Amino acid sequence: MSSKFWAELSSDYEKLFETELGYDVIIYAGEEQNVKEIHAHSNILCIRSQYFRSAFSNEWAEKKDGKYILRKSNISPHLFNIILRFIYCGNIELKNLQGPEILKLLIAVDELNIQQLISYIQEYLIENKTEFLHQNPTGILEAVYQHESFTDLWNFCLKKICEDPKILFDSDEFINLKAPLLELLIKRDDLSMEEIEIWEGLLKWCFTQQNMINDPTKWSKEDITRIERLLHRFIPLIRFYNIKPADFFYKVYCYKEILPQGLIHDLLEFHIVPNIKPKPNVAPSRMPKLDSTLIDSNHIPLFASWIDKKDSSYNKNDVPYEFKLLYRSDRDGFNATSFHENCDNKGATIWIAKIQGTTQLVGGYNPLDWSGNGAWKSTTDSFLFYFTDEKNISSAKISYVNANNAQYAIYCNSDRGIHMGNFYSDGATDWRFYNSSNSVCDSAYPKIGIPKDFVVENYEVFQVIKK
Repeated sequence: MSSKFWAELSSDYEKLFETELGYDVIIYAGEEQNVKEIHAHSNILCIRSQYFRSAFSNEWAEKKDGKYILRKSNISPHLFNIILRFIYCGNIELKNLQGPEILKLLIAVDELNIQQLISYIQEYLIENKTEFLHQNPTGILEAVYQHESFTDLWNFCLKKICEDPKILFDSDEFINLKAPLLELLIKRDDLSMEEIEIWEGLLKWCFTQQNMINDPTKWSKEDITRIERLLHRFIPLIRFYNIKPADFFYKVYCYKEILPQGLIHDLLEFHIVPNIKPKPNVAPSRMPKLDSTLIDSNHIPLFASWIDKKDSSYNKNDVPYEFKLLYRSDRDGFNATSFHENCDNKGATIWIAKIQGTTQLVGGYNPLDWSGNGAWKSTTDSFLFYFTDEKNISSAKISYVNANNAQYAIYCNSDRGIHMGNFYSDGATDWRFYNSSNSVCDSAYPKIGIPKDFVVENYEVFQVIKK
């Protein structure tokens, strides 16, 4: 019943906005030929936004014939109407707006200090308008970078570009990217791009900034000095030791005039002299892109720490394992045969399954292998794990095999998929804990809240390789 009253109240305030009854604010929104006069009520605006409380104070206020005058040439009439409708009745509709318009709306509500909408619009963009990042990645990055309150959208854009750098590096506007933004991107360890491609992209950007041709044989001393100055902030961020010898010779060494001579000496030594290691205090290797639709790079340090039974998680740069995708059910076939064809005789593996219709992930670690026909395998290092929220690694729970029941840690059979203790799948979508006649088997892994039976939407198996 109370919800009905709230709906009526919202409707009445919307009518007040539309009829303009008793308005005392005139807003001129838009610029030049697109200026429109909009009417509103100062009391409502002040209650809903600190910006308007300041705007209508004695210090700021412009008044004419008893009405406040506000001029906002940087906000279109259409967007201002959307904002005012939200202020009056708490309703907002974004589905008819394109990504660039929604971004402009977000910038406007940030200026007007409407906190609820700042969070809501960011979430809407992330969930519904991800394609807009491809349209103008440079402009979007720069717009978001300028607003400290757009944290969620900023992190999303960076993550997307790091996962697929070609969104930015292959765009026509990449050469116009501001230097601080390019520096921030190249600094990231999760930029999923070959190091030589990053170097070539940096050079392309640099030569465009200086309006120079990419031909060292035609550079003057002044040209070299200009390039050195522009590149100076970026050189420590390039992982030169991860560039292959042939690429180093043909695509890096030819630019030796604009690189620190000490760096050139160290790289030549590294490539020519056997068993020479990279110099200390250089940027670490970037993290390889994780080939997964279920987890991201944030899960990997946690998995590695569980494997090594560490009390705290590894740092991303210190993970001592590689995780190589062996099997994905929706790609390779959702059956036991496909599972064994891809995963048998591969040594240690970790598997992750998504429970259908939820945000929950179930998984486990097998330090042995999956080959065998009707055989139990003993280990004290295997474990099961459970995420109640796939995006929140702090929601994880882990269950190491009971040392006294280690003989029932892993079961391998050609007609089964995952089988650990009394938890198993037949290779298809129905997974469960079963009640066996052996109580030792049933208690091989302590309970951590994994549902007794569930349907799996998709699952992946990764080979765990010691670096």
